[in-house]
Amino acid sequence: MQKVSLLVTTYNAQDNLSITLQSIESQDYGNIEVVIVDGKSQDETPALIRKFADMHHDEEEHIFVRWISEPDRGLYDAMNKAWSMCTGDIVAVCNDKLCTPDAITKLVNAIENAGEGCVGAHADLVYMQGEHVVRTWHMGEGRLQDGWMPGHPTLFLKRNIYEKYGVYDIHYHCAADYEFMVRFLKDEQNRLAYVPETLVAMFYGGTSNAGLRNYLVSFKEAYQALVKNRIPHPFMITVKRTWKVLHQF
Repeated sequence: MQKVSLLVTTYNAQDNLSITLQSIESQDYGNIEVVIVDGKSQDETPALIRKFADMHHDEEEHIFVRWISEPDRGLYDAMNKAWSMCTGDIVAVCNDKLCTPDAITKLVNAIENAGEGCVGAHADLVYMQGEHVVRTWHMGEGRLQDGWMPGHPTLFLKRNIYEKYGVYDIHYHCAADYEFMVRFLKDEQNRLAYVPETLVAMFYGGTSNAGLRNYLVSFKEAYQALVKNRIPHPFMITVKRTWKVLHQF
């Protein structure tokens, strides 16, 4: 069974982290490595992580935890730190809630069953504010040129994609995840399997969806990501992508 590394980053977010860890603990997949990078939180987050790690300290169990708590340079720096600590065959960023106990199993099976050229899998997700669904993410399958992009919180990737294309560019404030996906998806030989189910509930209010200012920053950075990766017609693609996102509310 392939090892799945879940990269969890957090800072003063004990309530959300508790939900994330509970959803990981409920998974039926049998080989999970949880790598937690905390930005030196001042609330009860480190104590929560320590308790979870103490419960899962045996590498022979189906869940094993590695963690650190130290200052960082923001979300994407923390994600890169977590990547550097992980040892899994398949890697995913997991800062939200896995909706079903078989979420990891379904995404791993999708990768394994998709054949040669498949480098990962993605699914649908919902953005939650408390118990209220703010928007859905149902992109299905598509092409970058049409404004399509997979939902990053659902993205499970083979380890060699990070090794070949690099990690997250911390110069981006909102769109380093998008730039990373553009970087490896512009090579159309890299295919993603798609699971047409809602497998992740994302906590609303992240770096790219917290207010009008961040939307504008996200738009600008998405355009810059396309230019950086020499994708033709970057402005039109960014407009199409923005329309697809706004249509989800």
